[in-house]
Amino acid sequence: MPRFITIGYGDQAGYDRTPEAIREAAHAHDTYLRERGVVIGIAGMPVQVRNPEDTGVRAVEGPYLSADLPIAGFSIMEAKDLDEAIALVAKSPCAVAHGVIEIWPLQE
Repeated sequence: MPRFITIGYGDQAGYDRTPEAIREAAHAHDTYLRERGVVIGIAGMPVQVRNPEDTGVRAVEGPYLSADLPIAGFSIMEAKDLDEAIALVAKSPCAVAHGVIEIWPLQE
């Protein structure tokens, strides 16, 4: 079955202005996804790693990319196709609380 990586973007302000019942339903949906086998995690501080031409490793704390909304979390999921992956993430907290979720098909 195809696998997908998702990246959720969102901020506290968007979360806070979302009605509590919708937030609770979104967290319940995440519980359903975990029970389905989706690996879900909150984003910690990233580290950029470089080793140009294998001349020496340089690790720098902090994101490489920036966006209007901060990265909130990630998941790895299996779905029969992209349409199912979209349906699975559409009720997640970032999607319903004024954020956005990217879905990246994992090419294996």
